[in-house]
Amino acid sequence: MSLFARTALTLALAFLYAPILVLVAYSFNDSKLVTVWGGFSTRWYGVLFRDGPLIASALVSLKVAVLSAAIAGVLGTCAALALDRHGRFWGRGAYTGLLYAPMVMPEVITGLSLLLLFVGIGLDRGIATLVIAHATFATGFVAVVVGARLKGLDRSLEEAAADLGAGPARVFFGITLPLIAPSVAAGFLLAFTLSLDDLVIASFVSGPGATTLPMRIYSQVRLGVNPEINAASTVLIAAVGLVVLGASWLTGRKGAMAD
Repeated sequence: MSLFARTALTLALAFLYAPILVLVAYSFNDSKLVTVWGGFSTRWYGVLFRDGPLIASALVSLKVAVLSAAIAGVLGTCAALALDRHGRFWGRGAYTGLLYAPMVMPEVITGLSLLLLFVGIGLDRGIATLVIAHATFATGFVAVVVGARLKGLDRSLEEAAADLGAGPARVFFGITLPLIAPSVAAGFLLAFTLSLDDLVIASFVSGPGATTLPMRIYSQVRLGVNPEINAASTVLIAAVGLVVLGASWLTGRKGAMAD
């Protein structure tokens, strides 16, 4: 890489990650003032883990993320299989567009649309509406991840199993699913991450007793930033980072298996 390319890359990375590093550093600040360094301390993490409402919101986020990621994983895998295995069929373009639309649509529009839907059908807002909403916009991401694996899948293994008398269900569960399992798991982790850090859509479709962690943090930040919020944000960043690393590892494993 040239000097200009290295400099541009360094500046871009600094622009993206310097604020996050500052936030993480100040989560270990002993001072109550977030702009004044008072020495290294982990006191705010102790305060964080004794904050009942914040812990309750974190548990809600985890519950919603697991359930919505599981639903999105199943639906996204089925959608990817339909697009890959059935070639051109009537309405394929519309089906593909509807599947990927939530990925590019502004979250405000998605959240408002889902809110109007839930109000129209008389469904009370709560955990169920959060799970449905998050599964809706995460399904397309899972379909992209699984679809990429299906395009490089060796179909001869499935054809050999079918020639030996295996039915479609046995071929899928015995051959196809094990081969695409890393991509399905990576899609699940991606959907889990998207649900865990969502704020905009959750603000529209949540109800009493269904306040997620990002919503709780945002509501407290509006009253003023304190080191406890820095600590909570650091924990959230660490959780999302671990999930992303897990997804990257599974994707790399998928590539190794394909080779």
